[in-house]
Amino acid sequence: MTKQKSIVEFEEIYSRKQVAVSERFYVKLKRQHITIVSAPGKGVLITGCESPIAWYLAKKLDDLGFTVYAGFNVPVEDSEEAKILKEETSGRMKILHVDVTSEKTLLEAALFISEHLPYGAQGLWALMHCAHWIALGELEWIPFGVLRKSLDLNLLGKNDSYFQSRYNKTLFLKREGVARLTQLMLPLIRRANGRIVFLTSGLNKVPAPVRGIQCATQAAVESFAACLRQEMRPRGVDVSVVAAGEFSPGNAWLNETELREQAKEMWSKLSTEQKKTYGEDYYEAAMTSVDKYSKEAADIQPTLRVLIDAVTRTFPMARYTPVTPHEKFQIFFAEHLAPSLYELIYGTKK
Repeated sequence: MTKQKSIVEFEEIYSRKQVAVSERFYVKLKRQHITIVSAPGKGVLITGCESPIAWYLAKKLDDLGFTVYAGFNVPVEDSEEAKILKEETSGRMKILHVDVTSEKTLLEAALFISEHLPYGAQGLWALMHCAHWIALGELEWIPFGVLRKSLDLNLLGKNDSYFQSRYNKTLFLKREGVARLTQLMLPLIRRANGRIVFLTSGLNKVPAPVRGIQCATQAAVESFAACLRQEMRPRGVDVSVVAAGEFSPGNAWLNETELREQAKEMWSKLSTEQKKTYGEDYYEAAMTSVDKYSKEAADIQPTLRVLIDAVTRTFPMARYTPVTPHEKFQIFFAEHLAPSLYELIYGTKK
């Protein structure tokens, strides 16, 4: 009986060692340069190239030899960033107008890419969702139409001309709708056995005032990506999430003037009772709590590196988390501590 038990224990130890060796080998294999794919003949569509991180990502991938389709939310002729990007990159760079609120521009972009694939390519190698624009404010302050449409624009990519005219850019910031664009591009991506990359916020599970709609939409995108990954595995398509830190979109991702105009617009729509309850001082302090994002310098290099890794590696990771040590600790505490204990450390005072 003792001998049989010893054999079982030995088999368990040997099995664990085998798993450990296999994991070390896989990690080592991933780190070797032989796992990097060949860039020539591969096309990459990047959305949100008006943001610093997507702009630099497009430039870097062009330098590596990829054919880049840089999507801008505004017409190309109206974008100074698009003109500069075109001037500073190779002839492979394609500048596109990709406006998620317009089905027409999405279809035109999909048709253009299908007709201008790199020579010999069967499809599109990568689709990278990098735009990142959000609605800000506590739940009671944001008009319900903005909440509903922010979710539509973030996840679905729905067009609504009334919403655009009723709530202009000073009232909300939008992120491209990932679902509709992904739908249109999936046939091309499947043909190339390519990959889809979602840039989200690593803090979407960290509760914070004013950023409720941001946390909700980013969590929705992550769940969407996780399910899509399972759906696409049998088709040979990789899906990765880059859950970046707070400053991932780059310097001054939130315009200070737009932030103050948004706050002023929402304050004017509150009822007399709401204004009396919250008070103008509290309201202004809450809305300007994100003011640092319009002023502080951002280190986008960690996020940029993992975005490039998600495109160039043969075996990309399912989830990248380029966050600071402080953000990593806060995420860990938010997920594992009891809410009452977490709120003692990070919560707002009563």
